Amino acid sequence: MNKPSLIDLDKRHLWHPFTPMRQWCAPEHEPLLLVNGQGCTLRDQHGKEYLDGNASIWTNIHGHCHPVINAVIIEQLGKVAHTSFLGFTHEPAIRLAKELVDLLPGGKLTRAFFTDNGSTAIESAVRMALQYWKQNSRPERDTLIAFDRAYHGDTLGAASLGGIPLFKGSGNDFGYRVLSVSSLDEVAALDASRIAAVVIEPLIQGAAGMRLWPQDMLKSLDAWCAAQDVFLILDEVMTGFGRTGKMFACEHAGVVPDFLCLAKGLTGGYLPLAVTLTTERVFEGFLGEPGEGRTFFYGHSYAGSQLGCAAALASLRVFRDERVLEQLPEKIAHLGGLMADLPGFRQCGMIAAMTIDSPDLRLGVKVCLAARRHGLLTRPIGNTLVLMPPLCVTLDEIGRMVSALRAALANVGA
Repeated sequence: MNKPSLIDLDKRHLWHPFTPMRQWCAPEHEPLLLVNGQGCTLRDQHGKEYLDGNASIWTNIHGHCHPVINAVIIEQLGKVAHTSFLGFTHEPAIRLAKELVDLLPGGKLTRAFFTDNGSTAIESAVRMALQYWKQNSRPERDTLIAFDRAYHGDTLGAASLGGIPLFKGSGNDFGYRVLSVSSLDEVAALDASRIAAVVIEPLIQGAAGMRLWPQDMLKSLDAWCAAQDVFLILDEVMTGFGRTGKMFACEHAGVVPDFLCLAKGLTGGYLPLAVTLTTERVFEGFLGEPGEGRTFFYGHSYAGSQLGCAAALASLRVFRDERVLEQLPEKIAHLGGLMADLPGFRQCGMIAAMTIDSPDLRLGVKVCLAARRHGLLTRPIGNTLVLMPPLCVTLDEIGRMVSALRAALANVGA
């Protein structure tokens, strides 16, 4: 099928997420149809090349078409692609669970619960926390603390934790009982007797516009949760797997939470897979006879899929064999040095952002569209422009990304 026919079918039958569809389906609009990629480079229907400046919506870690991950997925396909994880098990999931819990120090996190995506990783953690207190002598603990401008996903429960009304759809009063706060001082002032858990994106809030937390925020929050015996849930869907310069953002503060939610980069950006890591204390709170109703009745058809687990194991292998984390400090410094003079610049590891101060709320979109002409793909958050490349990015590619961004800013007069 030729490319014009594909685009016509897209406009007639597809509904894209987070996309104004009237503009998308307009006759004069030609969507970007991505056909292949290698490393940090993607190619469109015309053969034009682009640098992947947002790691394919913050998922890709080691680049596109990585030979190690490709080979492992092909090998797994020769065995079996998927079987149910409800009452069955398999080697890739067993091995992956072991490797993941071993990544955090101290042995606090011992259990891995697999789902499909970041939203369901959060849903799992929240349901576990609430059910734990309900069936372990503290049923009054029915309230969650979340933070202003937070984003934890789009499923109903995850969205109820969010602090960005735009992402909640037409109605905002649904889901869990949530207290929204904006600072650690507000948390400390609360009566903790009804609090089940605190949920936070550590170090940096993504959809809020890459908003950085104070340096000591996470350590102090962890201490408060420990003193009040409140569960700490860390949403590392975006920050996990090297984005902040360490494997997990919580390592910067020396914190190991009660629940660690991971997705996006878990498979290197290849396949949908998520995991909620938790403690033996939480796990034991669900043990009992079948008739007691203490089982965690939650799960997804593709939870723990063999292909996803195989890809994740391959990604962790690439981290080790290619010494990915050891190479990040030079890349982080180079990225920051090239962008430091841009307005509203801030950085957290390999996550860099700047904000245009303008009443034109579509200016960020205009800059990103202009950046395509200079060979860069990225996506704005309002008027915040983000560069979050795959970790395999070279110093030269970082330079080309920043040059393209600067050229696009000049094109639109920003």
